[in-house]
This record gives sequence, structure tokens and C-alpha cells, in this order.
Amino acid sequence: MLNMLLPSVVDGLLIGIVYGLVAMGLTLIFGIMNVINLAHGPIIALGMFGVYLLFTGFGINPYLGLVVVAVGGLLFGMLMYFVAVQRVLNAPHLASLLSTFSVNMIIIGVGTIVFSTNFRNVDFSLGAFTFGPVTTTGARVAAAAIAVLVTLLLYAFLRYTRLGKNIRAVANNRKSAELMGIPASRVLAISFGIGTMLAAVAGGLLATIQPFTILSGGVYELKSFVIVVLGGLGNPVGALVGGLILGLIEGIVPVFMKTTWVPVLEFVLFVIILLVRPQGIFGAKQ
Repeated sequence: MLNMLLPSVVDGLLIGIVYGLVAMGLTLIFGIMNVINLAHGPIIALGMFGVYLLFTGFGINPYLGLVVVAVGGLLFGMLMYFVAVQRVLNAPHLASLLSTFSVNMIIIGVGTIVFSTNFRNVDFSLGAFTFGPVTTTGARVAAAAIAVLVTLLLYAFLRYTRLGKNIRAVANNRKSAELMGIPASRVLAISFGIGTMLAAVAGGLLATIQPFTILSGGVYELKSFVIVVLGGLGNPVGALVGGLILGLIEGIVPVFMKTTWVPVLEFVLFVIILLVRPQGIFGAKQ
């Protein structure tokens, strides 16, 4: 049993780190502008196809292709902000939900026409990686390492750069930040772009691990909601911890039960957290 459990825990932790990055963009956007981005899933799928097309069409290493995907995600997020989010930013939450959901449907519709719903995969192997008695794929280790690196870069950016400090100021009090001369609209656009970029990069990492379709992002969007509720809405560190918890569940449960029980237990945990601690593990009480 230990020989089965230990590799499952390691695999769960590795994929959990990537899940944390998947949810980080969603929780970052909510923490800064109180907008729940329902186009989060299709953007993850666009990141998957971005890495796939760069690899199959141009022969670009998938991990180098992540740089192109990141830039594309940032620009797409800023465009999406000005077109679909800015106008409803101060409107009731339902308006922003419907606006981002419309983008969701557009991406899925166009993506289905262009790519169909057939499974694709990035046929790029890094071999096996062994540490101690555990052997896992190099792709999982690389994806987890890159997710940690991106998280650290995000932390350093928000903590030490002028733009990062402006973003934190706008998130804390938008009106006061504007009175201090901070261009809030521009900062919000960049913030939305960064959140979208994180989703696209996470999608690109997931594409190196497992097959995907244009509809695959919806699954990870649901996981993201579970993760941000676990960690606390608006808390990137909480998203990482929530991702690790979800990854552990996905790694350990199949050892003892059928795999079909995994989503059931995830959403049972989701409901329990909402009932017991709705602000999440790291969320502050109102």
C-alpha cells in the first residue's frame, strides 16, 4: 500500500502546484476588482492550444512557447478588459458575470469551429524523473517547477516593482489611489491582463501533461472555483495551498476508491468549506 500511496502523493502535489497557478489568475482578478471571470476556462484552453500550435506548427519547444503564450494572454486580457469588463466594473455583479460569460461562449464557439472537439496532445517527453523510491514523469516535475517560478515572479512583481505597488494600492482603495495620481483604469487593465496571462500559462503547462480539447478549460475552471474557496477569494497564496489540497485529493483517493469519486469528494469539500469557513483558509473575515 505504501508503494502505491507515496507515488500518488507526489504526483498529486506536483499537479496541485499547477492547479494553484490555474486558480491564481481567477483569484487575482477578483481580489483587485471584485470581478469573477467566467471566461477563465476557455482562456486556459487557449493557452493549451497556443503551446500546441507553436510546437506542432513551428517546432518551438513547449516550455519556450510559454513565453509567447504569456505575452498573448496578457494582451488578450487587456483587450478583454476594455471591451467586456470596464463598462460593467461598477455595475451589479450579475452584469460582469454575464459580460465575461459572453466572452466564454464566443471563445468556445469559435474554438469549436476552428479546432473541433477532438483531443490533442503535445508529444514532447522529458523522460522519467526519480527521487528516492518515487518515479514520476519529467513533464510533471517541469510543470510544477515552472508554476512555482511564475508564482515567485508574481510575488516579486507585486511586492517590489512600482507597477506592482500601484496594483496593490488600487486593490486596497481605488478612489484613494486615484487621488494619489495612480491611473486606476490603466492599472486595472494590466491587472486583468496579468490574471489572464496566468490562466493561459497554466493551460500551456497542463497541455504538456495530458490530452485536451477546446472544452477542457471548463473542468479546470470548476477546479479553480473550488481552490479559491479553499484558499480564500483574492488570496494568491491561498490559491497555491488550495491547489495542493485538491492535488492531494486527486492523488490519494484513487488508491482507496474508484476515480469517479474524486470530483464528488472535491465538491463535498467545497460545500463544507462554504458552510464552515466561507472566507477560506487564508481569507479574512468581513
